Amino acid sequence: QVFSSVTSVLSMSVFREQFVLEDLVAEMRKQSGDLSFGPLCSDGRIAVQGSFPAIQALRDFLLLKAKSLSEKDNREESKSHQRPRRRLQEHRSTREMRNSVPGGDGGKQVVVLETDIYHYMKHFFPWIFQENDVVVSAVTDGDITTVCVENAGRADAGQVSSVKKKISDQSIKLHSILRKITVSLKEFTRDEKQRHKWVCERLKSCYPQVLVIPYDAHIEVIGFSSDIFKFTEEMSS
Repeated sequence: QVFSSVTSVLSMSVFREQFVLEDLVAEMRKQSGDLSFGPLCSDGRIAVQGSFPAIQALRDFLLLKAKSLSEKDNREESKSHQRPRRRLQEHRSTREMRNSVPGGDGGKQVVVLETDIYHYMKHFFPWIFQENDVVVSAVTDGDITTVCVENAGRADAGQVSSVKKKISDQSIKLHSILRKITVSLKEFTRDEKQRHKWVCERLKSCYPQVLVIPYDAHIEVIGFSSDIFKFTEEMSS
């Protein structure tokens, strides 16, 4: 199992009032030549497949679109306080999207990582997430972990941007070289599961660049190709 392709379903309905969705999708295709796009559904949803960095780049492109729409709405709102209820709802949606735009307020930035890569970085590169006067927090939702970099009070926007860039750059490097093997324990007895977990602990010293994450039903082994294949061979022998 490798970090080679990600599939994401995007909801484009937030842009329906401001863009012809077919034209926006055409712009997305032009912007993201490395991605594969499915058909645009009547409800505004579209499936996108490709590498995780390419998906991230597309996400940032759409968030900037949403930010520009929100700023336009703010200018229009200063001229008139009367808006149909439906437009107010859409305005609130685009404002919420703007809040997650990297650098949207100068003091808070967001990086979206694959959860496996996030775990690997936290274990082997913890200093990347550490900076004076900068707070880094993370929320994991399945295969995706959203990392939030915030000003803790005395840091400037440059420090926040620097931490965000270090996290992003390191994740891109690891994306191309890390591999993962999942060892199922479903058919094993309780004693066999314990033996496998004990063997994993013993092998860690022999493979210092391998991350082992044990679960009740399986064990995840993350690292460089040669290391994890040797690791799992010894674990099963």
